[in-house]
Amino acid sequence: MKDKAVSPLLIAFAFFNIYIIWGSTYLAVAYGLKSFPPFILVSLRYLTAGLIMLGWCKLKGEKLPETKFILRQALSGTLMLVGGTGMIAWAEQYISSGQAAILVATEPLMFLLVDRKRWSEYFSNKYILAGLVIGFTGIFLFLRLGVAVVNPSPMATIASIMVLFSAMLWVFGSLITKDSKGKSSTVMNASIQLLAAGVSSAIVAYCKREQVGFSFGEVTLQAWAGLIFLIVMGSLVAYLSFIWLISIKPPAIISTHTYVNPVVAVFLGWLLIHESVNIAQLLSLIVILAGILLVNVPGYIGRKRIAK
Repeated sequence: MKDKAVSPLLIAFAFFNIYIIWGSTYLAVAYGLKSFPPFILVSLRYLTAGLIMLGWCKLKGEKLPETKFILRQALSGTLMLVGGTGMIAWAEQYISSGQAAILVATEPLMFLLVDRKRWSEYFSNKYILAGLVIGFTGIFLFLRLGVAVVNPSPMATIASIMVLFSAMLWVFGSLITKDSKGKSSTVMNASIQLLAAGVSSAIVAYCKREQVGFSFGEVTLQAWAGLIFLIVMGSLVAYLSFIWLISIKPPAIISTHTYVNPVVAVFLGWLLIHESVNIAQLLSLIVILAGILLVNVPGYIGRKRIAK
């Protein structure tokens, strides 16, 4: 589908969803954690969204993918959504939603480290090398001055490191799904990823005994609102906007949500739940985003040359 055939308002709405809605999911997780244990929260989120997507695909008459593609999508969904988002929900018990979002913004840097097939290309480029050095300097400053000052507990440092690890798992999962699409629609593949993540999160929750002492009757209205927002706006509206934009826009443009999401998360966390934000955190965020901008420069330059 060409850009000309698509309403500019629809495109703008989709970008609003991946910029603002995705950035606000960190706050929604914080609200959900007021009553839900972390892996029960993400399990309910993904199972519900996955069933809705799968039901939609079946109503349209779509068939399930071949078994090998189901397994690959299930693996990628588990890595991205349990290893990635599930661990972030766990981490937000010990660090603020804004802090988690800042650390997740490092995903483009993690991608360069994980994508070994293109190391020779990446590490021979001065912009990418400079971006990696600056980006990881920002991470060090954030851990040393941002987290350690605001929340000096050891669990805050551990949670921050786990968020960085979760960003790497998201990248691993995205690389797997890249070559595992088969003939199925993107929505069908997404439903399998979500359902696999929901089941895997439920298993993790059971192994952690999160069900002990938990009661749906004690869930607060705020926590229900957080869960519903995550299901409807985070896993359906924003995610579907993302996969739709990928089909009509260059990936380099779509990846700009990386710059916006942490800013939105930090601002909303400060505004609505009074999360503390210090100068060191903001400076670290600027340094990390500067690094991400530099590693993306070769892609921007290449796209301009093609356009000419």
